Amino acid sequence: MARFFLNTNQMKKSLSSVLFLIVISVTAQRSQRFAYIDMQYILENVPEYLTAQNTLDDKVAAWTADLNKLKSHIETLKLDLANEKEILTEELLEEKEDEITLKEEELNRLESLYFGPNGDMFLLRKQLVKPIQDQVYNAIQEIATKNKYDFVLDKSSEPVMLFSNKKYDISELVLNTIARDKKIKERKEKREEFKNKRVSLSKSQKSNTIGENKGSQTKNEDPKNEKLLSKEQKDTLAKKEEQQVKKEEEKNNKKKQIEEARKKRLADLKAKRDLLRKKKQKAREKKKQEKKEEDNEENKDKNN
Repeated sequence: MARFFLNTNQMKKSLSSVLFLIVISVTAQRSQRFAYIDMQYILENVPEYLTAQNTLDDKVAAWTADLNKLKSHIETLKLDLANEKEILTEELLEEKEDEITLKEEELNRLESLYFGPNGDMFLLRKQLVKPIQDQVYNAIQEIATKNKYDFVLDKSSEPVMLFSNKKYDISELVLNTIARDKKIKERKEKREEFKNKRVSLSKSQKSNTIGENKGSQTKNEDPKNEKLLSKEQKDTLAKKEEQQVKKEEEKNNKKKQIEEARKKRLADLKAKRDLLRKKKQKAREKKKQEKKEEDNEENKDKNN
């Protein structure tokens, strides 16, 4: 199966076009410092990139399977039409041709939806690449600023590098920076998660304490005041219950309408198939009758 690669060349070019602008403010009064990276090597060693590639491959495989299934169905319709063309009436022939035309239009629409200039594959690729782009660019910017590089070039992209000294290759440094930033982010998220759990536990304990205090007070109060609500509170509660019941009814009615519409579509489809079957049967019988009459005429001519 052909792999639909994330637009690596475009990604590398877009990154390369901004790498020259990372630290360019003080190059006039001192010797310029250069470094280079191998973008292809970096991407192949970023786990998120490989995950994104697999995700895109899975989606493309599913979309391609849908299109192939529809293409196969269209070919079957065309083959059936070619085999039955001689026995079909003009009306049935037009109906068959219209069905094939509609399926071909649907195929073109899906191809554009999945693989068009602004289709699902383009949007998914953009969605998957953007976070990786940011990771790589931020790491390069951090390293260039820290080491006071004036330019950072991409070895795997234009301009062509005829020779490069390995000591100026900061690709591994970029990967290490990305890995370090990822670990820092994970530790921060864990600390935040732990903090939220502590806050939640504290609130829960406080709520239980308040509940126990209220329970103690309620036992000492007059039983007549237990669960006593004002008229306004009762009205609000009644309105909420009424709204909930209304929402449930609307939901059930919508489900019922959808089910009825589905049954109607199935019934219409069955009726059309039955009508088509009857027309085919009638056309066959008519052709059979015509052939029988022709045979009788030939026998009469022979006997005469």
